[in-house]
Amino acid sequence: MLPPALVVVAALAAALAGRQPVVETARLVTKQRRRTPADDPLLARIGLAVLPVAAVLALAVVPLGDRAPVDLDVGLVWFNAMEVLAWFAVWVAGWGPNAVTSLAGGYRMLALGLSYELPHMLAIITPAIAAGSLSPTTIAAAQHDLWFAVWMPAAFVLYLLSVAAMAFWGPFAAPLGRDLAGGAAAEHAGLDRLLLRAGRWMLLVAAAAMAVPLFLGGGAPPPITGPDPFPDLPALWFAAKLAVVLGLLLALRRAVPLLRMERVATLAWVVGIPLAVAQALVVTVVVLL
Repeated sequence: MLPPALVVVAALAAALAGRQPVVETARLVTKQRRRTPADDPLLARIGLAVLPVAAVLALAVVPLGDRAPVDLDVGLVWFNAMEVLAWFAVWVAGWGPNAVTSLAGGYRMLALGLSYELPHMLAIITPAIAAGSLSPTTIAAAQHDLWFAVWMPAAFVLYLLSVAAMAFWGPFAAPLGRDLAGGAAAEHAGLDRLLLRAGRWMLLVAAAAMAVPLFLGGGAPPPITGPDPFPDLPALWFAAKLAVVLGLLLALRRAVPLLRMERVATLAWVVGIPLAVAQALVVTVVVLL
């Protein structure tokens, strides 16, 4: 039987997805797979299979309420490693068909991951510095007086932006760009394309879920005076915060148009990394003092 928190997360993701993905799933299930003349189907299928698996393994260390399915002392390291594995999987999935458009889309994902891994990693490390731990559960517990999103807002914003980039979402969706006829997904059809889309959604949800213990206090209520109205329902607080984070990421997709790759890389290297370093230094000084 699934833990209640996992059921809440699954129901929330389904509600946010709406009706269109259900119709699209039914269409892709009934569609035939496609192959190119000189493809490497094993390589492509490995990439397509690894993407959702990496997303699930990343979610395994996220405290879905008051505890994580797998509570590791180095949970942040594991989580970040699974994210790197996920964008590597997209690159391999684009490489496998051995076609120009899918290969270009895969290399766009590689460039995107390399650009945003550093600000993403620094944004993850910043709350770990404040809590003195690499365990997401411990980091969430350290925010009983003040959420980290309040006093390290730059890290929080950079985390959300890098999450969108790592999940090639919204303005960072160039690996699946229309100018490449779908990019990394151009030569995939049927179940193959369904795996790629499902893995993308799962990666987005897993990364958004990690924002809750890192910056929003996990399954605890907001640090307000007075008794907790839901003392025995940390999964409910977690789901409410996750809905807010996912709402921000969905709004980003509608509010910001697709960015060209050179602008994406410039934003990461010129703005993202210096800002992330500055935020980490400020938090380090506060902790030391």
